[in-house]
Amino acid sequence: MEFSFPQVFDTLASAMPDRELLVWRDRRLTYSQVHERSRRLAGYLHSRGLGCRIERDELAGHESGQDHVGLYLYNGNEYLEGMLGCWYTRAASLNVNYRYVEEELQYLFDNSGARAIIYNAVFAPQVAAVRERLPKVELLIQVADDSGNELLAGAVDYEEVLASAPALPDSVEPSPDDLYVLYTGGTTGMPKGVLWRSADVFIAAMGGRGIDGVELESIDALFKQAADSAPFSAVVGPPLMHGAAQWASFLMMCMGATLVIPEVVEKLDPADFLSTLVREKCVSFSMVGDAFARPLIDEIKRGDYDLSGLMIIGSGGAPLSTDNKEALLELVPHATIMDSIGSSETGMQGSNPSNRDSGVTTGGFLPAPGSCVVSEDLSRLLKPGDDETGWFAQTGRVPLGYLDDPEKTARTFPVIDGVRYSVPGDRARWREGGIIDVLGRDSVTINSGGEKIFAEEVEAALKHHPDVYDTVVAGRPSDRWGQEVVAVVRLRDGATAGEEELLAEAALHVARYKLPKAFVFREEIQRSPSGKADYRWAREQVE
Repeated sequence: MEFSFPQVFDTLASAMPDRELLVWRDRRLTYSQVHERSRRLAGYLHSRGLGCRIERDELAGHESGQDHVGLYLYNGNEYLEGMLGCWYTRAASLNVNYRYVEEELQYLFDNSGARAIIYNAVFAPQVAAVRERLPKVELLIQVADDSGNELLAGAVDYEEVLASAPALPDSVEPSPDDLYVLYTGGTTGMPKGVLWRSADVFIAAMGGRGIDGVELESIDALFKQAADSAPFSAVVGPPLMHGAAQWASFLMMCMGATLVIPEVVEKLDPADFLSTLVREKCVSFSMVGDAFARPLIDEIKRGDYDLSGLMIIGSGGAPLSTDNKEALLELVPHATIMDSIGSSETGMQGSNPSNRDSGVTTGGFLPAPGSCVVSEDLSRLLKPGDDETGWFAQTGRVPLGYLDDPEKTARTFPVIDGVRYSVPGDRARWREGGIIDVLGRDSVTINSGGEKIFAEEVEAALKHHPDVYDTVVAGRPSDRWGQEVVAVVRLRDGATAGEEELLAEAALHVARYKLPKAFVFREEIQRSPSGKADYRWAREQVE
């Protein structure tokens, strides 16, 4: 069965029309209300000429035949409505990193060929600064907020658009071939637009598999799953401009969830996050690795929060260290931590569930359907127990390619023995017994004295020291080693650990040749809004 996103959301809205879909500040919107608002937005976008121009079967994998709409938004109902509204009119939304500066914004909108931008009023100055250099952008839709910024000249107000929009014509028929576009974060290079068929990413990451992990066989099966589901609420922690947050949100929607957004959306505010969770009686929350875990752990210890109803802690998009898992389970001993791994180019690839009974590990994952390891030379599929390091790969439901980049598409999606794989660049080993150890992204691997050292492995070793609040590891040139490992470290407030103590702790967990040759101490570690390490920034610090 092939699903389009409008077909999926039509089904959810009909199965649970009066169930709350989204709670944020004073807003409480049901599935049917979000459905109506999204279709109103779609009607307006269609009236402005946005939609599908060339059908998928006439295009190569790296090509798009649909109009693109940038979502330059903080978390809120407008983000979900923006995605759905685009899909209903057969345009494709794309995620915009709201921390980008002028040059980066111009690059993203140029690279994507965006014809429209939906943006929070707080970002109006940034949009105004680049709009004259974006001849393809024909439509600006501004979402009012607390910033007080006036409507830009030529822009239209979001709520006024919804109030006056014409109906979406019945002749617009979304297809399972319609695109889902996800721009990578660009922490190791310029952002790239990953093109998915909506039918594929729905199965790979956004709820198209049932609780048993098997693909849903029919739209009736999705309806029954949603209609029979017990209502529950879940906090959406990461920014929706991050793929992991989009995936987690749609996955939970297919399970019947009410999505709860913390009141503070500009950053992680641990007290607001936990207060929102308690007030709405949420049974789960999603986060991105250690960048979320550390502040939340500290706030739970400081505050008085009733977490007796919290059952699931979901993490993805960045590593979650063993120490932080153990600390969370000490504070919420009845919970299960679902640590997931995947990438923009693969979807969901594996999980590592942890609770007090099972114990805690980090880095080893139970593979999802289609997850595998291929050899370093991309010539063959490795098997569990093979004693060699290869590439973490995915087959089956994988993307079509990178937007307008046929060369990189061919490199990242190779064909091995007639089977197409996605190989985005993570090193891995497949253990006897089926667990896949993911070692880290090859693009941030450090080659020191002929040995390959994975930055994330050294970071995890340093995080065992109780004084380390956060750390990012990078390489710098070395006359002796070619490259040498340097750790950028943020200590906890009031902590005094020195280099010798940190080295002694790390030496308990990794081989001596992997230990940092030097340390750089900083008051803050720069990360993306989603919590991913910014390795370009780290290299600047160590060099």
